[in-house]
Amino acid sequence: MAEPVYKVIFQNQDQVYEVYAKHVYQSDMYGFIEIEEFVFGERSKTIIDPGEERLKNEFTAVTRSYIPMHALIRIDEVEKEGVSKISDFKGENVTALNLPKSSRLSNKDKD
Repeated sequence: MAEPVYKVIFQNQDQVYEVYAKHVYQSDMYGFIEIEEFVFGERSKTIIDPGEERLKNEFTAVTRSYIPMHALIRIDEVEKEGVSKISDFKGENVTALNLPKSSRLSNKDKD
């Protein structure tokens, strides 16, 4: 059986990173996950994806990366790696968490 590959999508400042790695697990550092052994597709030398090249250069010397839990968007186990990419974070697909009315306090309830 082939070793699993994970697609990890997370927010980094105003951008969304989509990377592939062989190992993803909860870190001993509270509130972080660890990503090891980044996987980048072997593409043709004639066609170069600038987004993937940028990520490859950014993570080429990285042995392990620690991603804060609150920055995670999604982790998927996939059959094979795809194209890693960086995209701008637009935020229009993010829905605010609805809290029950009993947990919301108005200014007059605080007194």
